[in-house]
Amino acid sequence: MIMREPRLIGRNDECRRLDRCLERQEAQLIVVQGRRRVGKTFLINHFFNNRFDFKLTGEFKAPKANQLENFVMELNRRTHLDYDTPDSWKDAFEMLGSYLSSLPDGEKHIVFFDEIPWMDTPKSGFLSAFEYFWNDFGSAMDHLVFIVCGSATAWITDNIEQNKGGLFNRKTCSLFLQPFCLEETAEYLHMIGIDWSEYDIAQCYMILGGIPYYLSFLNPAETLNENVDNLFFRKSAELADEFDHLFRTLFSNSNDYISIVSLLSQKRYGMTLAEISRKGKLTLNGNLSAKINQLVKSGFICANQLFGQKKKDIRYQLSDYFTLFYFRFVREHYAKDEHFWSHLNDNPSRHAWAGLTFELLCKDHLDQIRQKLGISGVLTETSSWRSHAADGTDDLNGAQIVMVIDRRDHIISLCEIKYSMNEFEIDKAYDLNLRNKISAFRQETGTNKTLQVVMITTYGVKKNKYSNIVSGQVILEDLFRSVF
Repeated sequence: MIMREPRLIGRNDECRRLDRCLERQEAQLIVVQGRRRVGKTFLINHFFNNRFDFKLTGEFKAPKANQLENFVMELNRRTHLDYDTPDSWKDAFEMLGSYLSSLPDGEKHIVFFDEIPWMDTPKSGFLSAFEYFWNDFGSAMDHLVFIVCGSATAWITDNIEQNKGGLFNRKTCSLFLQPFCLEETAEYLHMIGIDWSEYDIAQCYMILGGIPYYLSFLNPAETLNENVDNLFFRKSAELADEFDHLFRTLFSNSNDYISIVSLLSQKRYGMTLAEISRKGKLTLNGNLSAKINQLVKSGFICANQLFGQKKKDIRYQLSDYFTLFYFRFVREHYAKDEHFWSHLNDNPSRHAWAGLTFELLCKDHLDQIRQKLGISGVLTETSSWRSHAADGTDDLNGAQIVMVIDRRDHIISLCEIKYSMNEFEIDKAYDLNLRNKISAFRQETGTNKTLQVVMITTYGVKKNKYSNIVSGQVILEDLFRSVF
């Protein structure tokens, strides 16, 4: 069994599944996907300790000839021979099969094709050649472990996961890497010498997400504010142009996708497909739906179901922390003030952003919330809710509940999410607001289930004469805990 390196944070389930693939006695076709920069290549490299029999990385926007040159250079390096560059991918896979056949029997042979979508250039014949190789040779080679990886999740899904041709139902393992959770982020920061409070780590998460590549830029000698200023707002900052690079390398016609996320960045609670079409002046057709689905699969937006509503009422919300931060602050303020984030420390716009982003953070740690509430073993359905009075608005004129947990035990938890620097205090006005929400929810949904108010806050609810309305509490510290 291959031993993991200690630098690998989290990914325990993925490593267990890879171990099982190595134990099997038949050929393995492993698909690895996830958001760009999430650590897919890092996981595979370190799980296998870079011990590959063949490894090829696709070259961004390079023609077929360049991709095949890269292929033959890797083959020559592995064989110590001097093969000529093949004319086609079919020839290349024939050469790969001959090379793999020459390797010793009785041991696993690991092949890793990274950024495989970039190899499939227009009219290159790559996909059909790969299909033929796997069906004719690879699938019959019991000791072959073939790993394909890519950030363009739409390509992976359409051409491998849901392939209707030669690769139909051929994959033996599918891994979709998620960003680090808060606990893993804290572990990673500790590993690189950063010892911040949970409050600061949460703020860091709300800017960079749990993306290891972005976290690797943090300087332990600087405060969080100083790090953010240096990474985003000073001239030639490391992450100032990351957004453009990210979308350019992920999507063809990237401007269309940027237009969609830009539109969603202006709406706190997201938009329906019809609203995106109308406000973005985009034709409501299958092409728009496909782009929305690709953004969902790539982790940039999420689809929020409204409580008791039909699928057509799904609201799409910008959910990628990095992208949200870019549109809210970086796009307009890059290089104008090298200490922009520090100077914004007590600004209302920063507080508003933190409140919204903390809601996203809580949604991404739903398992921790359910665990704290003691309902991990209870079947639940999570959604959001908007009163009819809030329809067509993006403010709080009508009652809204960001997180509704509908439980099989005949209880509905109405979760209020509040981000603050100290204990949250329920005053007379907020108490009335809560009671109005409960009343409106019961009246408009017609539910006969027990309704309970759950407060999800940074430091808890201050006990006073209004706090008894709260039936359950979750604090920031709870979101850092392991889920059992």
